Amino acid sequence: MRIWLKDSERRPDPKPVETDDRKAMLFGIGLWVLGLATLLLFLEPLNAAGNLWWLWTAVAGLVLGLIGLIYTHVRHGKRTD
Repeated sequence: MRIWLKDSERRPDPKPVETDDRKAMLFGIGLWVLGLATLLLFLEPLNAAGNLWWLWTAVAGLVLGLIGLIYTHVRHGKRTD
């Protein structure tokens, strides 16, 4: 088995798969919203147990998801078909 091929022996590169990453981002953001809503229902027990950082983790996930959604939306708009 050869490890290196000459350029003339190579097959052409396949075309990249077109995906819409915004749907995956929206699904993930929805999960963070669901987690945040659940944690808000149990705010007092979380605070009493010293686990209030769970709430901030959900907030951070939601904010980062929104930033990612904006980024993928802008990148999708710049794509040339």
